[in-house]
Amino acid sequence: MLLLKLACRNLVGAGLRTWLSVIVLSLSYVVIIWMQGFLDGWNRQGRHDMIEQEIGGGQVWHSQYDPYDPLTFEDSHAPIPAELADRVAAGDMAAILLSQATIYPQMRMQNIVLKGIPPDQDVLALPTAALALDDVAVPAVVGERMARNAGLQLDDLVTVRWRDANGALDACDAKIVHIMDTDVPAIDNGIFWVPLERLRTMLQLPGEANLLVVGQGLGPMPEATGWLLQDQESLLRDFTAMIRMKSISSSVMYLILLSLALLAIFDIQVLSIFRRRREIGTLIALGMTRGRVIRLFTLEGMLHGVLAALVGAVYGVPLLAWQRVVGFAMPKAVDSYGVAIAETMYPVYSAQLVGATVLIVMGAVTVVSFLPTRRIAHLNPTDAIRGKVS
Repeated sequence: MLLLKLACRNLVGAGLRTWLSVIVLSLSYVVIIWMQGFLDGWNRQGRHDMIEQEIGGGQVWHSQYDPYDPLTFEDSHAPIPAELADRVAAGDMAAILLSQATIYPQMRMQNIVLKGIPPDQDVLALPTAALALDDVAVPAVVGERMARNAGLQLDDLVTVRWRDANGALDACDAKIVHIMDTDVPAIDNGIFWVPLERLRTMLQLPGEANLLVVGQGLGPMPEATGWLLQDQESLLRDFTAMIRMKSISSSVMYLILLSLALLAIFDIQVLSIFRRRREIGTLIALGMTRGRVIRLFTLEGMLHGVLAALVGAVYGVPLLAWQRVVGFAMPKAVDSYGVAIAETMYPVYSAQLVGATVLIVMGAVTVVSFLPTRRIAHLNPTDAIRGKVS
């Protein structure tokens, strides 16, 4: 208790030096929590959107299907396996058929991927109900990015050309019946969603599919010959790796901010030992052990971290709470990143994030506060009283 009182008195006596280091250190607290909160919010939002709109509870792929190689689409389709046919018929799984195609909007040529999906499916949160039109030869649903890049608008007719299973070229006009707003580029960029049975007819592939999307919460899937089960984590692996990489790159900013604050505390400790050498010698001469003097100066440094946390809470809590409500508008350029990014990102601040940040910063402050005090262990009290520090 005596050491705590002495440490508090010395902090107050330092005046402006204390407040400068506290303000810089409090900025480290707030900025680290703010930036990591955005990464956590992006991770949560991206995973939610991809699960709801793209991968469902997992997917079952044809053994030759590769989503990153459109050239495999022609050879990676097969009839729905008997082991899974009942679940597909019950609507617990959605069959998807893919084919490369070309559209000619506004006298231009653009490569796309036709994706056939049942209009009545509810496995994915997509507006496929708009495809249930009997008076339209080929109804199509596209995303906003696709519509913007191709210059398409609602009710537009666009010529689509494709190659069927026999290698013959065919073409017809597709009508844009819905333009959906989605944050998942994989179901938007270069994609035309059309009715599954209509695409099967166009490609002459009755009853076939490239992949099956599993509904969430269905439990384990039976094995099917020639088909591979992909769980949610394997399908989210690339997104998770990108978030991890962004988190690592953001740590450079954390390190810079924290280094500035720790450098200020280190300088204060060195200056304090130099200016208070007579006080240190007097305390040792009066019977205070060198260990207690070292703990006193270390405690003073730790109190900088405690005071910075309190000051950061004063302005950081309302600022972060406001940011959590209004979010952060992302620029249009992020559409080219190819990952799920919402137009407005909302940060997520968890107790674990705040606690980990406080512990890390406090630990770093304690170590930096202790390092300059090691010279006190070798201090001669007589020389210290006379103003000498070796």
